Amino acid sequence: MLVIEDRDRPLVTVVTPFHNTAEHLDECIESVLAQSYRNLEYILQDNASHDGASEIAQRWAANDARIRYCRLDRLIPQIPNYNLALTRMSPASVYTKVVQADDWIYPECLQQMVELGERSPRIGLISSYLLIGDSVWSDAPPRRQAILPGREVARLHLLQQLFLFGSPTTVMVRSDVARARRPFYREGRLHEDTEACYEILRDWDFGFVPQVLSYSRVASDSTYGRMQSFDTQILDKLIALRRYGPEFLSASEFETRVAEIERRYHRRLARAFVSAQPRAYWQFQKRGLATQGLRISPAKLARGLGRELLSLLACPQELVGIAASWARRLHK
Repeated sequence: MLVIEDRDRPLVTVVTPFHNTAEHLDECIESVLAQSYRNLEYILQDNASHDGASEIAQRWAANDARIRYCRLDRLIPQIPNYNLALTRMSPASVYTKVVQADDWIYPECLQQMVELGERSPRIGLISSYLLIGDSVWSDAPPRRQAILPGREVARLHLLQQLFLFGSPTTVMVRSDVARARRPFYREGRLHEDTEACYEILRDWDFGFVPQVLSYSRVASDSTYGRMQSFDTQILDKLIALRRYGPEFLSASEFETRVAEIERRYHRRLARAFVSAQPRAYWQFQKRGLATQGLRISPAKLARGLGRELLSLLACPQELVGIAASWARRLHK
């Protein structure tokens, strides 16, 4: 592995905000310190941990001068903790990257992203492929270009089944972009990280490295794992479309796409109802919709239920399984 030692190269700030992540924190920190790109500062933001994670972070900080360990003695919500960590970057920082405490990054991650960022001062957001569990994930840009206009990327996300942002661990931002956003992640959003990407792309270009550079954990206790059973992707698409569609799409594009996504969303809700999803599922949907002043449409849900029941009649084995799910729920 080629190690980039040149202190004249841009300073990269890496931040890992954490709370009680002792099980995975060693692996996360080790991956950052093993980067081929060495000109970095590493901020470990401890949100009042009490499971041994604090001691792990302090041990690493004692052995590497690039680490700044910051501890809060009182627990605060996750997003304010992330935002606080991002305010701690050095004034000399040129690029900033979050690495979540249950994730890790490949040794060439920072080097590859910085090299792309240095190709144009207009690049504000950089992404790549990522590994989720044992599967390579993320779409590829529609054209074989490493750099795309930000507004074009936002339009493609809203109009197509395309997602280039990955998780917070996947992306890197120009530090001037992060400094200009206070707070960086808006509170009270469903997916604060995704919405930050849309907002950055209003004014900045997008860079994509066609390599796997990060890993996100899918275990049920990970950030990613906790979200996957709640149909979060289609809900996120609907909220993003409603919030950013009028800005990036024409009126006719917006109207057509909203009708399509709302139909698909309520069909997904119908399947969730038929399969006896728990109360937490519906609470999650309501909270997400409320961030954009939306609610579940009873009429659209009823139409979705009709379509779903018709399809189930053609598949008796699946119908038996769903009946069993309802029986288990009713007997709890």
